[in-house]
Amino acid sequence: MKTLWRSLRRIGLALLLGLLLMLLGAAPAWASIHTYHEQPGQTTHRSTLSLRDQRDLAWQAILFKRYVNDDLQGIYLRLVGFPGQVVDRQPALSVQTGTATQWLAPYQVDGQTQVWPDNVAQYDFQSVLAQLPGPLPLTLVVPMAATTPAQLVVAPYGVAEWLQLSALASDAEADPS
Repeated sequence: MKTLWRSLRRIGLALLLGLLLMLLGAAPAWASIHTYHEQPGQTTHRSTLSLRDQRDLAWQAILFKRYVNDDLQGIYLRLVGFPGQVVDRQPALSVQTGTATQWLAPYQVDGQTQVWPDNVAQYDFQSVLAQLPGPLPLTLVVPMAATTPAQLVVAPYGVAEWLQLSALASDAEADPS
């Protein structure tokens, strides 16, 4: 009987240790805002977030706001799919809240970009951010060329950072920490 309790205790401790390691080892994907003075008179605020779609494929979501001589050039969401996904750029990006609320963000290349690889798409995100009521979870439905659309879920903390970025002025220092 004593050996049984000892074995159960060891199993319990092993399970507890495994659970603790699993919880502490899984780091969330934190985003952060960075400010770049790319050249004289040009400032870009950027937030990068790592996401996974419904097929567990990796994506990077880069939201950036660019100013040239204190004039806003736009707020863009650039999505990069890995490995080697092919984005269909003709339809707009659908942004959904999980309720009936939905926005469309048209494909748009900023003035400094000539061409993108097939796994990259960039959307005008300024009007979407202006209409968001607050930091709520969003689903980005990305049109794909050969498969069903990719669905990327952006957590409320990521949306909160995007809203913070959209409120930054051209000369603001973006250091949320």
